[in-house]
Amino acid sequence: MSKKVVVIYSGGMDSFTVLNKAIRQGYEVYALTFNYGQRHVKEVDVASQFCMHNHINHKIVDISAINQLIGGSSLTSDIDIPEGDYDPDNMSSTVVPNRNMILLSLAIGYAVSIKAEQVMYGAHGGDHDIYPDCRPEFVRRMNDVAAIANYEAVEIVTPYLTASKEAILRDGIKMGLDYQYTWTCYNGREQACGKCGACKERLGAFAANGINDPLSYE
Repeated sequence: MSKKVVVIYSGGMDSFTVLNKAIRQGYEVYALTFNYGQRHVKEVDVASQFCMHNHINHKIVDISAINQLIGGSSLTSDIDIPEGDYDPDNMSSTVVPNRNMILLSLAIGYAVSIKAEQVMYGAHGGDHDIYPDCRPEFVRRMNDVAAIANYEAVEIVTPYLTASKEAILRDGIKMGLDYQYTWTCYNGREQACGKCGACKERLGAFAANGINDPLSYE
């Protein structure tokens, strides 16, 4: 019988690759998507469509009420999304305080309830300098907590914790994944903007792998 795993699945490139990696490794996958009030809520729709078409267990949970407590990010508040390169100076306004700790806490609770031993999420090397809750030390400490927060220990697994976006995409290409079923842009418009840091990092990863991004850009 396959082991169960909860995958925090935003609909972006990284979590899409993690989700498919877990499927190919033979896990019984339970995808978990959060609407936390992000302006790029289109990623939630993309995640839903992919899971529906591929008959993947999927829950979408609305936790947007947390923005009463943790506003101030350009992803959730009325602040302009920064354009330009994906670096700490430019992308600091996109930090949502404590986001991954909140999401992981809920995912761990879900894992315990369905008797899954692992939670996977797509933290990667390119995020370490920008998002503190993607750093290896954060994952290590959260794993310590996840082992004792319930009587049933849950392991947090981050397959790409030290990998670059380019390397994640390369792994996905090897798996034959189609990235038209993902959404990266921080602006929640019909087409990707191509100018925000997230878009630029994505486009750079495709260029580095010598292939075209299947998404449509403004």
